[in-house]
Amino acid sequence: MSIPYGRDALRGRVAVVAGATRGAGRGIAAGLGEAGATVICTGRTSSVRPIPSDYNRSETIEETAELVTKLGGKGIAIATDHLVADEVKTLAERIQKEFGRIDILVNDIWGAEILKGGPAEWNTPLWELDLDQGLRILRLGIDTHIITSKFLLPLLISQPGGLVVEVTDGTTKYNAEHYRISVYYDLAKVSVNRLAFSQGHELAPYEATAVCVTPGWLRSEMMLENFGVSENNWRDALDPAREQRGEHRAARLRTFGVAPLCRSRDRIPGDRSQPQTLESAVS
Repeated sequence: MSIPYGRDALRGRVAVVAGATRGAGRGIAAGLGEAGATVICTGRTSSVRPIPSDYNRSETIEETAELVTKLGGKGIAIATDHLVADEVKTLAERIQKEFGRIDILVNDIWGAEILKGGPAEWNTPLWELDLDQGLRILRLGIDTHIITSKFLLPLLISQPGGLVVEVTDGTTKYNAEHYRISVYYDLAKVSVNRLAFSQGHELAPYEATAVCVTPGWLRSEMMLENFGVSENNWRDALDPAREQRGEHRAARLRTFGVAPLCRSRDRIPGDRSQPQTLESAVS
C-alpha cells in the first residue's frame, strides 16, 4: 500500500501517542512509524508493567511499539496511567533525559467505552445514571488529557514547530448541535474539542499548533470483537446470510453507521484509523 508521504518524512522526530494500546491510538502510532518517527507509546495495558485498566483486553503497548518499529520507525513502550500526575511527570522527565524534547503529542486517551454503555442505555437522563460511573467517564475523557498536557507541553514548546493532536469523537460543529449519548459522554467529547482550541491559543506564541481530530467510526479491536469478527474477516459482519440465520450483527452495524465506512475502506485492508476531520485549534 502506498502512503501519501515519504517513509522518512518524520525521521528524527519524536512523538508521544498517549493511549496507544489499541484502536485509533495504535493506528496513529503506526502511521507515525511509517513516516520514520520515534514513537513513545503509552498506556496502561503492558506486558512489562501491567496497570489496572477499565478494559480487560489482551492488547499491549509493547505490541504497538513493535508495530511502529516494523513499519520503519522506532517504537518505545512506556507503561503510564495518565490519571496519575506523578506517573506522567516521571514520563516527562524520562523523555527529557533521553530525547530533550518532543515534536508531536497525540492525546488519544479514552478508556470509558464500557462505562458509556450500549445503545439500549443511551439517552438515559442524568438523574437515572450512576454518578460514580459518570464522573469516571469525565476523569478518563478529560482529566487524562489535561494531566498529560500539563507535563508534556513544556517539552513540546522547547523549539518551534511542535504539534498537539487531541483525539475526540465528533467535530466542534457537530458536537455543538447534537446531543451525544448522555450528559457525561456529551461533556467529555465536546470538552476535548475546546481543549484543543484553548491549547492552540496558549501554544501560538511558541510557534506550536494544536488541532483536534475525530476518526469517525473505527474498525477497532473492540468493535471487531463485539461483532464476532476479526481483522482478517471483518467483512463477514456485513454478509446478509448471517442476518438470515438469525445473526443480527450486520443489521446492527448498518444501524450504527459502520457498514458504509467499512465499504469505503475496502481498498485499505488493515487500516484502523483514517481521521476524517482536521480542525485547527488556532484562530
